Parts: sequence; C-alpha cells; structure tokens
Amino acid sequence: MKIRVSIALLMASCALPVAALAHQAAPHASTPAAQTEDQRLVTFLDEAFEEQLALSPEFQTALGRKTNYDKLDRYTDAASVEAQALAEARLAKMKADFDPAKLSPAGKLNYRLFEYNVDQGRKAQQWRGHRYVVTNNFSIVGSIPAFLANNHRIATVADAEAYIARIRETERVMNEVTARLKAQVVAGIIPPKFVFEPVKADARNVISGAPFADGKDSTILADFRKKVEALDAPADVKKKLVADASAALTGPFKRGYDTILAALDEVEPKATTNNGAWALPNGQDFYSASLEQMNTTAITGDEVHRIGLAEVDRIHGEMRAIMKQVGFTGTLQQFFRELKTNPKYQYSNDAAGREHYLKDAGAFVDQVMAAAPKWFNRLPKAPLEVRAVEEWRQATAPIAFYNPPTPDGSRPGIYYVNLSDMTQVLKPQIEAISYHEGAPGHHFQIALAQELPGVPKFRLFGGYGAYNEGWGLYAEGLGKDMGFYQDPYSDFGRLSTELWRAIRLVTDSGMHSKQWTREQAIDYFKANSLLSDRDVVKEVERFLVWPGQATSYKVGHLKILELREKAKKELGPKFDIRAFHDVVIGNGALPLDILTELVDAYIAANKA
Repeated sequence: MKIRVSIALLMASCALPVAALAHQAAPHASTPAAQTEDQRLVTFLDEAFEEQLALSPEFQTALGRKTNYDKLDRYTDAASVEAQALAEARLAKMKADFDPAKLSPAGKLNYRLFEYNVDQGRKAQQWRGHRYVVTNNFSIVGSIPAFLANNHRIATVADAEAYIARIRETERVMNEVTARLKAQVVAGIIPPKFVFEPVKADARNVISGAPFADGKDSTILADFRKKVEALDAPADVKKKLVADASAALTGPFKRGYDTILAALDEVEPKATTNNGAWALPNGQDFYSASLEQMNTTAITGDEVHRIGLAEVDRIHGEMRAIMKQVGFTGTLQQFFRELKTNPKYQYSNDAAGREHYLKDAGAFVDQVMAAAPKWFNRLPKAPLEVRAVEEWRQATAPIAFYNPPTPDGSRPGIYYVNLSDMTQVLKPQIEAISYHEGAPGHHFQIALAQELPGVPKFRLFGGYGAYNEGWGLYAEGLGKDMGFYQDPYSDFGRLSTELWRAIRLVTDSGMHSKQWTREQAIDYFKANSLLSDRDVVKEVERFLVWPGQATSYKVGHLKILELREKAKKELGPKFDIRAFHDVVIGNGALPLDILTELVDAYIAANKA
C-alpha cells in the first residue's frame, strides 16, 4: 500500500517524530507556505526515486510491481555510473529549485538526507572496483534463483511468460558479472581463495536435477512448476509453459552458468591468499572509506579495535556473573565448551529439530508482539513469518537474516534461519537472534519505515548500516528490558550474541587494518565466543570479503544506548520509552549523526 499525504497530515499523525525536529524550524516553518513547499519537494524526490527505480527491474519486482517484469537488472560498471550520474543531476536540480530556508523541519530533513545519500554514493563510486563482484557471502549464481523464487509472483499466463523471459535473461547477467570479475583480476582485485568453492557449489546445485539431468526438478523448475500449476489456465497452456521454461533453463540459462563457472575456474588459481583489505591496491584508504560508509560517522580502524577489546572484556564480566548464578565453577571457556557440546543445549539434527527451532523462534516473536504496545506507539501492519533458508543456498546464506515485506502486502516480512546443520545451532542463542532479525528488531524498523505517511519514497526503502544493524542489536537487549530472557542460559545466550558483535569489531579491524590472517581471526573468535566452529568460520570469511560491515552492529548499538541514557538522565520522570522509540525508528533510517541531532531535539522539546 502506497500512502501519499501532505506534511500537515504527517505532523498530525506522527507528532513526536516531527516535534523532534523542532530545533531546525524557521519562524515560518509551520505556515501553509512551508507545507506547500514541503509537498513540492516530496513530489520532486519521488520523481527522482522513480527515475532510479526505472533502472532496476528487480527492485520494481521486490516492491510488488510488475513493470519490466520480464527483465533483470544490468550488472555492468556502466550501469553503476549511470545511476550515480542520474542522482547527481537530481541533486543539482534540487539545489537550484529549492531553498531549505523555506522548508519546515520535516522538509529540511528530506532535503538533507537526499543530499547525504548522493554524497555517499559519490564516495562509494570511487571504490566500486574494490568491492568483489563474487563472494561466498553474495554471488549472482545464488541471488538470481532466490529472487525468482521469493519475489516473482505468477498470477497470470503473462506472469509465467515473464518468468521464462527472466530465465533467458540470466545468460546476459552471467556474462556481465563474468566480464567484471575478469576486469577486477586485471586491476589486482582478486577474491580470497576460500571464496571459490562455495560459489561454484551453489552454481552446481542450481543446475542440477531436471531439466538439466535426470532426477527431481531443479530449484527453479520446481518453483516455476508449482506456481504454474496453481494458475487458472488450460492444462495444455500449463504444459507448454513448463516446456518453454525447461528449454530456457537448458539453453541460455545453462550457458550463463557454464560461463561463470568457467571464469571462476580460470580465476581461482590466481587467488593465492586470504588477506584482508590492507593487501588490495590502496587498501588502507579503501578500508577507511568503508568504515565511514558503514557507520555513517567518522571512526578509525584503531578506534574500532580499541572499542571492541573493551566491549569483549565488559561482556565477559557479565557472563561470569551468570556462570556464578547457575553454579558453574569452571572457566568461561569451559562454560562455552559445555554449552556447545552438551546435547541438551542443541536441537536434534533432523526434520523434527528444524521444526522445533522454527516453532521456538515463532514463539519468541509472538511474545514480543503481545508486549510491544507498552514499548512502542506504532506497530508494523505487515505480518512477519519465520522460514528456513532453502537447502540449495544454505552453504552461502548467513546464519539468520530478514527479508522486507512488499508495500502492497503481497509478501510478508520474512525472518530467515539457516538450519543446514543443527549440531551447530545453540538453543540459548535463539531468543536473541529472533528479537534481532524479527521483532522488535528489523521487522519493526524496516516494515514501519515503509508505512510512514508523507515521507519521500527514497526514505521508505533506504537504509544505513550502523542504523539498521545497531537497532537490530539494540532490540536484542530491549528484549531483556521487556521482561524476557527468564532462563539464565537464554540470558547468557543474549550476552553471547552481543559478544559476537563486539568480537566483530576486533576481528574486522584486525583483518583489514592490522594485517591479521584469517586463521588469527578464527582463533580469536573461538577463544572468546560461544559461536559454533562452523559459524566462526562463516563469520570470518563473510567479513573478510565485506570490509567494515561487521563494525556497524556494535557502533550503531552503542550510539542508540548512549542516546537513550542521555534522554533518561536529562528528562528524568518525563522520559517515555515509547516516545524515544518514536524518534529512533519513527523517522525511518538515519545516519547516526543526524539521529543524534533528532534525539537532542526531542530532549530539548520535552524539557520545556
């Protein structure tokens, strides 16, 4: 559902977020003239959003639209340059056509955020060649099938034909990604050697089974057949659609996968190390830029490392207090071993164990939803589902993640969990992970943002690393404030997931700035965390290919906690946790520096 209303209505329906901007208001900010100018700016920014959206058929589909339904995105360097040029042109026009002094506080925020985003895009463009085209964390060979399965709905024969067209389009996409992969090699940007086998395994999984070989349907054919069988169409039409899809899969689709598999085989021998960003051309500058982009505030690798070590030490202390509470007399590392090896802290490694996990995760989400009105003034309208990651992409999928809903309600928010090996899943950690990825974490933050009235579209669907992940980690701790984690082992699990993010500060800065090896980072993780051995390796390898992102969780978390404590201290009995949450997530995603300004303004407004 798309909602376009005036800023006046936004101010009436979301009084706290707008009041939080009061310090920016000019004397005429609440006048009808300012409101009219605000709406003119929203219209302008929505046009800019639609221009960018037109470049991405996949994003159009993700939003529930069926425009360009038979196309996939362009994956060329030229496409990236074109998108930034379009944004720069819009920014120049905004500056020429709008005077910030004539806008209300809400309008000023829209202006600032658009300017900020274009500036960040400009900085990111300088380093686009340094970001690996194919990684164990994200590869086109897995993302295209996931996109078709999760986003491409088939309600008509035309929709099915568009799906088939996208199967054919995959060959072009694979050719484009292959060309960029080879261009990076020439520039000395070669992925670590551990990247190649899991990516190739994903690709081989996708092109196994019918129609590529005998056996059960392949991932894509099974998805297509299931959707087509549900159509209200003649049997012979459905049969032809499946035959056409099979031909597209064995033809252009398979050629595309063969092309990228051959390129991966060609490049793999040139990958001789598992080094971090420091080893790339201008690697230290690249890492510094990545830290700023991910954290939306100035921070150095040395600061990240220092904060991480301090947080690890603090959390270890709180863990030892729980060990004492439950009567465990050994060392912290021995307690970690007990939790990781004692079967009572694990689910059974079978279908029943996986179903048990999903049931537990759903129950944790449900108890949050029941208590949430005492902690939030607004709850998401979009439903939230808990799902297991599909088997074919388990090898490269994260431990858990959130997939946003569509604005039109055709797809719910989805909290995905990777259940490939239940011996590596620890029961005490499930509660915290559920609060982070589901409610009150990413679902409250992202689904609510999409439902904000009167806000330009670029803000409804955008995000900033430290803000998004900082809120997710904050939500884990909020669960304790809400009265959950009644089991001390589950509370220990909460601390273990916070520790996990603190260790990321140490290992990310270690690998990318201090020249730690992959093995050093793995050893540090194992010695200091409760994370399973499998997940430790996935963690380290995930962030070796994604410099800076690992730091955003704790940096954002610490900032939100700092702002909450400041509001509590200065407002005293006037402090209202629901009002505070309105400011933090009631304005959509924000850079940390701007979030700080809004909270300061909320404090000032409520002190009066």
